Amino acid sequence: MAGVSGPGTPWRLHAVVPRSSANGPGVRYVVWSQGCALGCPGCFNPETHSAAGSAPVRTAGEVAEEALADAAHLQGVTLTGGEPLEQPAAVAAFCAELRARSGLSVIVLTGFTRAEIETDPARSAAVADADLVIAGRYNARLRLARGLRGSSNKEYWTRTGRYTADDLADVPEMEITVADDATLTFTGMAAPGGEFFGGHHGHR
Repeated sequence: MAGVSGPGTPWRLHAVVPRSSANGPGVRYVVWSQGCALGCPGCFNPETHSAAGSAPVRTAGEVAEEALADAAHLQGVTLTGGEPLEQPAAVAAFCAELRARSGLSVIVLTGFTRAEIETDPARSAAVADADLVIAGRYNARLRLARGLRGSSNKEYWTRTGRYTADDLADVPEMEITVADDATLTFTGMAAPGGEFFGGHHGHR
């Protein structure tokens, strides 16, 4: 699969939540990438760090089609992880499909700083169609856990003017959904066990 670009680009995923209100303004389609080599101490989602293992691999186009199929009920998509910009070709292809075919907004949460993104062509291409990038390493000493910032050092990089910090202030800190099989999914900055936690009823 090396060298693949465009909608056929493979993407290692940790989880997808088709509709969430705790990962940005409005109802959003949320994708957690699998794999992160940054290793921030105290990271919310250590289970997303390994790039190997049983993480499902889909194509950027397949994930885009799923989001686009529900576009009438969504304000946008949020990409998080793991580290989405460690798979920049997949992120770029996904975002390009959304931008070309819908009015859905795009928010990217990353541990890379704005300077690290702007000086790397692949990372820059990955956020080219993003409306907002929330950038910078997580710092546990500066834990904030609101407004989509895990810590207060993380920067709001507004790329289109679609969102401001005020738009993010009202995003719920936690969301709980119950599946038909009674599986609970917690998501949000204040979710137990991290930004994303999926488990069976009664467990954390």
